[in-house]
Amino acid sequence: MGIGDEIMATGMARGAAARGVRIAFGDGHRIIRGPWCEQAFRNNPNIAPALGGAIEWIKYYKGHRIYNRAGAGRWIWNYDFSPTPGEFYFDQAELAFAIERPGILIEPNVPWQKSVAVNKDWGLARYQIIADWLRAYGIPVYQFSHGRDRLADVEIIKVANFRQAAAALSGIRVAIVPEGGLHHAAAAVGTPAAVIFGGFIPPAVTGYPMMHANFAGTDEACGKWSRCDHCQRALNQINVERVYGVAIELFNQSAATSRRAQAVR
Repeated sequence: MGIGDEIMATGMARGAAARGVRIAFGDGHRIIRGPWCEQAFRNNPNIAPALGGAIEWIKYYKGHRIYNRAGAGRWIWNYDFSPTPGEFYFDQAELAFAIERPGILIEPNVPWQKSVAVNKDWGLARYQIIADWLRAYGIPVYQFSHGRDRLADVEIIKVANFRQAAAALSGIRVAIVPEGGLHHAAAAVGTPAAVIFGGFIPPAVTGYPMMHANFAGTDEACGKWSRCDHCQRALNQINVERVYGVAIELFNQSAATSRRAQAVR
């Protein structure tokens, strides 16, 4: 699991400070944080960094994510869960990345270090076809400066960390991304997106249907931790022309207004 889990946590904490409390994520006795919490939670007034004061507990942490549970070599999904868009509280230096960019960001990279990455990988070639079509249509195409797979003939947005990437997303008209941290970040900063789910995790559990167009290719989400033929078939059933067409629709619908999050420093 990665930063997407922690971005979902910020959605769970929305509005807590306005109620006079802060949210503590843990087991009810101790706050439990993973390596991505600092980047996701930084400056967030709704989340308790330590015990003390008026807090409310949410039992959501690594090993207890609410939206899933471990089965035999797979995740079992909780279809009663649905995420609330998260929040980022950017400082002024991070907001320097939140300039308006009148185009579409395409990010083909999945978390390659994880065994499930192969089940989320739609393939660089498909993303490249869409990038070429968008450029031919006259729409600028961007990609972030990280990850193994690199698109040809696109503008690279250089970012040093995930928070800078999230800030940059707030100024982009539309994103085309795989399910994961970037699709949660896009929801948090209000950026429309075409999200490639495939057959690993269901859009009903971690998608944002009011904001994003989600592509599954199957009605079943198997959650398998190792390479899965079902997931490959689901990814292959996601039509390149359809994703491109939806991205154009989202682009045309998207108002060219800034969606930058609040600076708190």
